[in-house]
Amino acid sequence: MTDDQLLRYSRHILLPEIGIDGQERLSNACALIIGAGGLGSPAAYYLASAGIGTVVLADGDTVDLTNLQRQILHRTDSIGQAKALSGQRTLREINPECHVVALTERLEGKRLEQEVAHVDVVLDCTDNFATRHAVNRACVAARKPLVSGAAIRFDGQVAVFDPRQSNTPCYNCLFPEGDDVEEVRCAVMGVFAPLTGIIGTVQAAQALKLVIGCGDSLAGRLLLLDGLAMEWRSIRVPRDPGCAVCG
Repeated sequence: MTDDQLLRYSRHILLPEIGIDGQERLSNACALIIGAGGLGSPAAYYLASAGIGTVVLADGDTVDLTNLQRQILHRTDSIGQAKALSGQRTLREINPECHVVALTERLEGKRLEQEVAHVDVVLDCTDNFATRHAVNRACVAARKPLVSGAAIRFDGQVAVFDPRQSNTPCYNCLFPEGDDVEEVRCAVMGVFAPLTGIIGTVQAAQALKLVIGCGDSLAGRLLLLDGLAMEWRSIRVPRDPGCAVCG
């Protein structure tokens, strides 16, 4: 590591669970963030500032005025710009050492599979079940850890699905595809701005720990936040042996 890197990441390096070895793992790692909105914004901020070598930011949407209440990657002068490009600009200003790849498209099918296969960790920061299930299938197929987050109204949740661990569930074990699950979105139901920051930051923390190899992940657990009461709950989630994706 260079002298500048030793200074920039000194507070990480001081932690015995990370040290120089852990920081170098981060600098050699690549993270895919799917969705550059309310969750993807804080997640991307912390991955870039913490020293992840490459961040792939994928989002096919453009910045809208209604996004700025919570999507902190973007600014007023970004309105109308592709979210991936707006995010790329912001992350480069935060940490020029982080290589940011902007994908101005909705990843699906083979493109999604290709991108997942080339990274070390995937963060699902999207807001619809179809994309979440597609991302889960790609991660299971490529055996890549998936950090999933969701936030609506004052309620948030975070989970890790790690197909490298044979005894832990995938996203489909928890929310089977085809089940009659109510789909709610911020555009209709609203969302408390700091909630997306809290959940996205937890996603970043989980992704960083997975890359470094320190501490325990949320694999096998669902972490729930009641933002009004500011109470956390942790629920054990078993693997479904009959799961159509990972069973």
